[in-house]
Amino acid sequence: MRNFNIKRQINKLYTLTTVSYFRIAGASWVALLALRGFSLLQIGILESIFHIASSCFEIPSGVVADVFGRKRTLALSKLVSVLSCLAMILSDNFGTVAFAIAFSAISYNLESGTIEALAYDSLKSVKQEEKYNQYASTEMMLYRITSSTATLCAGFALWLGYKKAYAIDIFFGMIALGIVCSLREISGFTGADDKMINSQTDEHNKEQMSEEKQERMNEEETDQKNIQNIRISERLQNVLTESWHFMKNNRKARSIMIVNALIGAVSTLVLFFLQAKLPLAGLNEALLGPALFVMGLGAALGAKVVGYFPNWKYKKYIILSGIGTLVAFGMTFSGNPYLMVLGGFAGSFADDFLEVRTDILLNDMIPSEQRATLISVNSFTFSLVMIVMSTLMGSIM
Repeated sequence: MRNFNIKRQINKLYTLTTVSYFRIAGASWVALLALRGFSLLQIGILESIFHIASSCFEIPSGVVADVFGRKRTLALSKLVSVLSCLAMILSDNFGTVAFAIAFSAISYNLESGTIEALAYDSLKSVKQEEKYNQYASTEMMLYRITSSTATLCAGFALWLGYKKAYAIDIFFGMIALGIVCSLREISGFTGADDKMINSQTDEHNKEQMSEEKQERMNEEETDQKNIQNIRISERLQNVLTESWHFMKNNRKARSIMIVNALIGAVSTLVLFFLQAKLPLAGLNEALLGPALFVMGLGAALGAKVVGYFPNWKYKKYIILSGIGTLVAFGMTFSGNPYLMVLGGFAGSFADDFLEVRTDILLNDMIPSEQRATLISVNSFTFSLVMIVMSTLMGSIM
């Protein structure tokens, strides 16, 4: 692509991930709500609200990115994130906090998948799409490092109080918005990049054409657009139809998605509620961040260890992960903060241990033509389970 520095674009995307996920208030939002006097039941309901909003906007946000552009969608995501933090600062009751939480979910939906699409299409525009795997790996590493560093600041966030903590998140959100504005928009449609490269030449040539010839070209372009719209419509209908048939006729895939969602939801919620329960159990607030960081290491270990058991049957993964999740859940009632942290580590390990194997298994089963849609169904299943489990576990814990 003429006048396009792909290395600069990718480095900006790396920086965007690093800045976007350093959210000290976002990493300790449960503990901050508990400090404000919200009960675990109320926090569980708020988590359900997050997933209700997320499930509603998950697919529409992808449409927004494809229709209006990835850069604009990312900018909107950062703006909504800032507004969410501002709403949390101004919140003074359950309803206003719920409003802020819903805004946060929408921000997540707008960003999820959009930044990956922009990165892939940027590399594709210069015929370097084979480097996307390297980008994805590095981007995930930066995400883990940044989010883990944010959890280390949990004690600092509690010391600051929720208003100042969210103000810091707003500061980093504005920096992220500035980075997005400096990105280069890349269209995902075939041939769009070539048109952008030669846009000035095309305009000059059109001026030299006769009105009759230009009118004929405009008619041809209109016909091509109509054909493209028909093809998109047919492909959309085909993907939805085949995906429905796959889910309807593949009981094993449905079972895998549901079991993975149930175990993952319990493990995730245990870690959420430990943010509030650990200080109540006597853990020094200054140690909350390191405790959350240690528990998060369980996920990294679980994802790494799964590779050593490639020949295990899926039932063994379910049994081991189920045991780890039960241990994590049981330890939350021990009253001992160190046993709680140990349980959180076990639950985090169990979650990623099963999640990685589930992703591999599902990708082997799913047809390529419907891969994105059916993987989204898996994520959607998790959101639906979280809607129910968040309130239920909040009332129990």
